[in-house]
Amino acid sequence: MADLRVDGKRLWEALMELAQIGATEKGGVKRLALTDLDRQGRDLVVGWGKAAGMSITIDQIGNVFMRRDGTDNTLPPVVTGSHIDTQPTGGKFDGNYGVLAGLEVVRTLNDRGIRTRAPIEVAFWTNEEGSRFVPVMMGSGVFCGAFTLEHAYAARDTEGKSVGEELERIGYKGTQVPGDHPIGAYFETHIEQGPVLEDADKVIGVVPAVMGLSWYDCTVSGMEAHAGPTPMHLRRDAMQVAARIIPEVVAIANRYPPYGRGTVGMMQVFPNSRNVIPGQVKFSIDLRNVSDALLNTMHEEMVGFVERTAAETGLEIKLERVSYYPPCPFHPDVVGAVRNATAKLGYSTMDVVSGAGHDAIYAARLAPSGMIFVPCKDGISHNEIEDAKPEHLEAGCNVLLHAMLERAGVV
Repeated sequence: MADLRVDGKRLWEALMELAQIGATEKGGVKRLALTDLDRQGRDLVVGWGKAAGMSITIDQIGNVFMRRDGTDNTLPPVVTGSHIDTQPTGGKFDGNYGVLAGLEVVRTLNDRGIRTRAPIEVAFWTNEEGSRFVPVMMGSGVFCGAFTLEHAYAARDTEGKSVGEELERIGYKGTQVPGDHPIGAYFETHIEQGPVLEDADKVIGVVPAVMGLSWYDCTVSGMEAHAGPTPMHLRRDAMQVAARIIPEVVAIANRYPPYGRGTVGMMQVFPNSRNVIPGQVKFSIDLRNVSDALLNTMHEEMVGFVERTAAETGLEIKLERVSYYPPCPFHPDVVGAVRNATAKLGYSTMDVVSGAGHDAIYAARLAPSGMIFVPCKDGISHNEIEDAKPEHLEAGCNVLLHAMLERAGVV
């Protein structure tokens, strides 16, 4: 088994073929969840699974499970997967790589006539990106009980079309109740979507955890007034007070390295006129870290700073936490299987805590889970120019193969 390797050329060709469905002029992919293009992508991948001898199960939220039987099918399957929906200006690899790497694992086992004790499954989850329907990671979220099937069905896009209607329309509204599908262990292989691996010149990222995040809406309310006649000391300038808070977001993140993150990515200014002192500024705050304790400390410091700023300036400041995802540590046995496979294969490696959300977060609620990262060019993702080296994709798939075999057992 030591010399067992996947067919990197076949993996690359599958990625390039899938990328033609929804291909954009700039070399990316636009294949939004539950569109006709998504149906075409699903049909292609399911067809490949059937050609590899796999049976297909679809649940009521449209999650697809492609199964290669083991010698003991009473055992829960060892599952790998990701998603094939994309951002409106998405790339060829985000999500798609994780699904097709799983398919390549099965094809390699078929080529070599290798039987596993536990079944192996390749999953792809519905609406991971959340670019057409909210919430993000919808399929895996329903699967693990984070929210109800009815809530997901009712979600509508900007044209008023619902998830339930669109699943029915494209023929992927299955019959299995989400969650009524055993998982013995879950692996997800993914491009890093950040610059850490490339910067460190490492091939494999072992992912011990995913950062937690707190999202806030912050609204500073002052008084709009004419920019000329109003003296500086008599102004109630919401923008200047917001400008005191925004650097503190970054300062808080810098106080809790190496995984502290602080971002203000959205701002609305009222009345947004060149010669009017802003009367209200609303902006987003995104705080992240790898542990609940650190994230809660960052939260408390943010709240405290806002309260002090309101007291000092006399302006009303409303800070509302609008979303919270706790940090997700992955299971040591699955992380260990990734480490063992990487060491066996001799790839350069480092630990990389994920700063982005993935379906593995929800899978981890139900089964031991873990992730494998490979570099992407310049750390760019969610962009049509997203790119990755074929040899890195092959390496990650080889790690996935050996890690899955450790968990599934070879007969």
